[in-house]
Amino acid sequence: MRKLKRSTSIAAVLAALAGTAALATATPSSAASYHCTTSSHSVDDPSYNGPDSDNWDLEVTLCSMRSGGYIYTNATVYWDGPYTAKNRNTYTFNKAKFQLQTKKSVSGTDPVVKSAAYTGLEYALEHSSSHGNGSYSTGTLKYPAGTGRYLADGYIQLDWSGDGKDYRSPVLFTASPVV
Repeated sequence: MRKLKRSTSIAAVLAALAGTAALATATPSSAASYHCTTSSHSVDDPSYNGPDSDNWDLEVTLCSMRSGGYIYTNATVYWDGPYTAKNRNTYTFNKAKFQLQTKKSVSGTDPVVKSAAYTGLEYALEHSSSHGNGSYSTGTLKYPAGTGRYLADGYIQLDWSGDGKDYRSPVLFTASPVV
């Protein structure tokens, strides 16, 4: 019975990390072998100069796994936005995306072998909780694994409403361990 409880607990944790049960079932059954790195970055809203706090504290977990001849990569974004985010909601961003990348690890710059832009991040950010918090999970990229080692990498790009500019410089995060 203890083994069953542990398996059930692990499955529940993995489903939470994946974001949804549908996403969890779309990944290979050996999801316990994901290798992840979490890093954070604080971003100031350049379009707001009022007296309230306007920083968005972003945390990203990038994960990679090798299973059944494939490399699987995904990411989850967590944030602690300003409590006033709920008041500005759909007026905060013109666009926002998370760019997930599967890279082959080589000496020098790691080449991107597969990439996807997840623009649903804008909606998630603009519909934060009443305290300005939330999370967003990307889908899972699947890439045929050749020889060599691979990793998950990614960045966030934000286009703030009211600042008259397009996407700002990418907000970079630490890549996953190499698998």
